[in-house]
Amino acid sequence: MMAEMGMTMDMPWTAADVFFTFAMWAVMMVGMMAGSAAPVLLLFAAAHARRGEHGVRLAVLMFGLGYLTVWVGFSACAALAQWAFHEMAMLSPAMTASSPYLAGAILVVAGAYQLTPWKGACLTQCRSPLGFLMSNWRDRRLGALQMGIRHGAYCLGCCWALMGVLFVVGVMNLIWVAALTAFVLLEKFGPGGAIVGRAAGAAMVVAGILLPVFARW
Repeated sequence: MMAEMGMTMDMPWTAADVFFTFAMWAVMMVGMMAGSAAPVLLLFAAAHARRGEHGVRLAVLMFGLGYLTVWVGFSACAALAQWAFHEMAMLSPAMTASSPYLAGAILVVAGAYQLTPWKGACLTQCRSPLGFLMSNWRDRRLGALQMGIRHGAYCLGCCWALMGVLFVVGVMNLIWVAALTAFVLLEKFGPGGAIVGRAAGAAMVVAGILLPVFARW
């Protein structure tokens, strides 16, 4: 698929390659995060309707636009990171980290972040969309955009490290993309989601430490 997009693995990328990589990440992030954004969007629309305000659809659209802006920005950063890895010959043809040490480091960083207070704070906001709306409500369309950006930032704070794991398992590995999407939903809305996230973080740290060891055998 990447070859069809003109992204040969042994040649420097062109501007078109970078753009297509960004587009790939943007589409993938929208697909992965749409499910976790749906509850807060529905609650936001219901809150507007109960307040009897006009332009509910436009307000919801502005909220979604703010949320989307955050993840499109992340997609740009991910595309630049992939470009940098490619230029340093640190990605395999399957778009995974070619070095077990790099792959292990990504897993350790992602797992360690799962255990931090910043992750916990962002996850709390994502697991309680009603609480977020009550404490961050802004009126008018600009306020809806600001709320969308803020909630998107909390969502990014929850998931950016998990998205980085794609550089270990394969950026275009659809099975892992689906698995990470399911994990994000479980962590945000499942019972004991915070505990699941911490357990997964500890497992990733251990896997990241052991990966270079097993790679020698």
